[in-house]
Amino acid sequence: MSRIMDFEALRQAMAENAERPEGPARNARAEELLTEAEKLDIPLAVIEALGHQVKVYNYSSEKDRVFVPFARLLRMWDERPEDFDAYEAHALHWTFKWMTAGMLGQPHVPLASVENWLGEMERRYRIAGYSERAVRAAEFGIASHVGDRARAERAYAAWLAADRDDMADCHACELHGQGGWQVRSGRDAAALELWAPVLEGEFTCAHEPHGVLARSLVPLLRLGRVAEASAHHLRGIRLVRPMESMRDAYAAHVEFCALSGNEARGLELLAERPAYFTDTGHPRSLLEFLAVVTLLMDRLTALGLGAREVPGPAGRTWTARELAAHARVEALELAARFDARNGTSHIGDLTRATMDAEPLAERLPLGVRTAPAPAPAAEEVPEEEPGVPELLARARRLSETLQPDAPQAWAALARATDGAGLDARARAELADNQAMVQGPDGIPLFEEAAALYAEADDPGEALAARARAAYVRALSGEADAALKTVDALYDEVLARYAEEATGPRQTAGVLISRARVLMRCVHEGAPAEEAERAAREVLAFVGGRTGDDVRLVARGAEARAMLAELAELGGDLSRAADLFRRAAAEYTGAGLPWFAVEYEARVGALSQHLGEPAEAERALRSALEHGGAYLEPTGRAQLHLQLAELIGARDGTEEAAGHALQAAHWADEAGESGTFGAWARHLLGGLLLRQGRWTEAAEVLESALAELSAEVHGDGALVQTRWWLGDCLSELGEHRAAAEHRLLAAEMAEQWPEQQDHATLAHLAGQSLAEADLPAEADRAYVRAGELWEALGNPYFTVRALRARAWLAPRLEAGVPGARALMARAVEVCGKALAEADDPLERARLTEELAHTHRQFGELLAAVAQEREEALAELERSAALFATLGADGLHGRTGAELAAAALEAELGRTAEARARARAVLAAYEGADEGADGADDTVRVRRETAARLLDGE
Repeated sequence: MSRIMDFEALRQAMAENAERPEGPARNARAEELLTEAEKLDIPLAVIEALGHQVKVYNYSSEKDRVFVPFARLLRMWDERPEDFDAYEAHALHWTFKWMTAGMLGQPHVPLASVENWLGEMERRYRIAGYSERAVRAAEFGIASHVGDRARAERAYAAWLAADRDDMADCHACELHGQGGWQVRSGRDAAALELWAPVLEGEFTCAHEPHGVLARSLVPLLRLGRVAEASAHHLRGIRLVRPMESMRDAYAAHVEFCALSGNEARGLELLAERPAYFTDTGHPRSLLEFLAVVTLLMDRLTALGLGAREVPGPAGRTWTARELAAHARVEALELAARFDARNGTSHIGDLTRATMDAEPLAERLPLGVRTAPAPAPAAEEVPEEEPGVPELLARARRLSETLQPDAPQAWAALARATDGAGLDARARAELADNQAMVQGPDGIPLFEEAAALYAEADDPGEALAARARAAYVRALSGEADAALKTVDALYDEVLARYAEEATGPRQTAGVLISRARVLMRCVHEGAPAEEAERAAREVLAFVGGRTGDDVRLVARGAEARAMLAELAELGGDLSRAADLFRRAAAEYTGAGLPWFAVEYEARVGALSQHLGEPAEAERALRSALEHGGAYLEPTGRAQLHLQLAELIGARDGTEEAAGHALQAAHWADEAGESGTFGAWARHLLGGLLLRQGRWTEAAEVLESALAELSAEVHGDGALVQTRWWLGDCLSELGEHRAAAEHRLLAAEMAEQWPEQQDHATLAHLAGQSLAEADLPAEADRAYVRAGELWEALGNPYFTVRALRARAWLAPRLEAGVPGARALMARAVEVCGKALAEADDPLERARLTEELAHTHRQFGELLAAVAQEREEALAELERSAALFATLGADGLHGRTGAELAAAALEAELGRTAEARARARAVLAAYEGADEGADGADDTVRVRRETAARLLDGE
């Protein structure tokens, strides 16, 4: 460490250290700086270094170290208060609040000492002339901590009644505490109402809305406001990740995951912060963390995952069951220490309530990548199961009406009997239904079922079972053999039907199987005519015969869907969509909506091809509605994803984001996180970005990037995701990270034939690098962008890249001469483009760009070269060019005139400066600023001109 030679260098070093991430390294540097301050032999230097040390300790995991430097500060104040300047005197009194809260968080500090400290704080605040507001807030903290509700209510009322002064906590922190009391009092809605100004960004500070976002999660879940809870989690976790001191807020996010069915995400959060298991500097937050670790591990154990390896304290591996037991013991021992100190059971009661909480949501979609929900632990089988007659009756009833859970009913019957004790008819039905769910392995069961149907004197159903076996053979690649078999069955069943030896249902069963086999042949290259005749024959056969038989209705609807598929294969998309639509309507009309899902989805896809987005949206919504609880996760994810894309395209951004969120959730459930799950997150991130929800979008896009790949999703998706992520991070002030993503996206886009995106991304990367205070890197990015813009024939952005480089040049080797040359080059490029332009609109745009360039040239010369006369000339050129644009150039002209007036004033040309100011006021004479102040430019220009006239 280099020796600090003077007070100013010490202050600079402390300011730099304050900007470092919270943690032991920052604390260690504060200790070094105190040593250096003591060498300066300046009392105020030591005071400021001690104050810096107090602050970094307080905002770290080593909160227990804050008391020693504060005690020294207080002693110095009592001995020589004149050594403190106004700022440090204020800071000393402000820190009293930290000491009170800090003592409460340390169970070894006696409660009497905390109460004595409160009294000392009250005395000193009274002497200093401060309101009692902060004192009463501190008293409330003590009372609520020990569970003294009556005292807490009195202190709370006194806190709110006392005057706010500059010793009161900021509005955001006060509202955090007040809302927390409402939650502890069972008033979740009132808490959220109090917190609204913090959550909406009206009141913020260094640690808010971080804390309020975390504390709002469980109340939101309890109130059923799950979408807000999900959004607050994504926003909040990003804010608290770099804040080592906010273990309690981090714990609240883990608790949220445990209570919302996101146990896998909770484990990911634990893995990110291993030190939180063992940092002992703030026992109160350690207790909160251990309590939610216990909750999460108990949840995993209840789900049958007690043997799963989980993140835990370093030094050994942990299973969920082991960590649950360990964390529970540690938490309860720590709670007991607090309760022993406090003389109540309050902390233990709160801890046990946290550990034993029940889930508040089955599985709340978050949008970020998560593992599929673990399967619930197997339930004990009831001692008394339904008897075989009941099982058989239920299976037949469900099959008769084509219910989705019929296969499970037959499976239950099979487990109960294995066929024993059933008559031939029942055994035939059992074999038949078992065959339907076994694919190619079911062919022998179909043959067994056919034999049993024949034994039960139902030859028509025997033929239908053999026809079903033929269709499975066709699906297995034996289409020709299957067709030969089913043709023979077709002839036999029609003959039997003509002789009234079988019924319509059995005959329709053979006809539909033959049509299915023929459709399979078409897919393998056979002509479509025979398949179309077979489908029409099914329709003709069932027409007028359906009655209340939903099986026959289903045969007709399926045949109509076959005609739709043939029309699609033939290129008649409009007819195909109409036929699929009619087939879906027949299913829903028969009370079989789950069969309509596939066909409505097909209508949706065809309608998109036909340029009918409204009909596509209707069909996809219907598919989701019809599928209900019977939709498989994969199908549900795909439908939500298609709806997200359709609705997003018509600017229904918020609703589209909801569908993208559901798509990501169900893709994860289906084990498709890396395929369309990643695509759904990509889409969701873009939709959140469009709503200005930067933090949520960044979390989702970072999650998408973990699984997006050029091979599966295309390099365009990767470029767009990084582009969007760069935009989010830029808005969040994370400029270095934004630049990284923009540069990576630019590298990918460099390989594309069209270079517009490459140029744009390079330009954006230059902006981010400049904002990140990396001028050399920014200059290189702008050079790259400028060359690309020039090659693309885009003078506007060529000029903007040159201007950006000119502003960077004084900080680089090129210096001021380089800056002048770059700005002159920008003027030249823009002027040349203007001279060559023929279109009037293009000439106006280029004139405006040239005017802006002259203005920036003037401002650059004045700011870095101190060439005021030359700068003034550039500003006059700018104003003159803007003037040629008439009303469209008014604001630009007055801005240049006012900048020129300011330079005139600096040069002592008061009359000239005032003349320009009067000209600006005259230009806006009669102009309307807008009833709601919408046109701020007019107001600001008038105010600036008025100040110049007043000589300010």
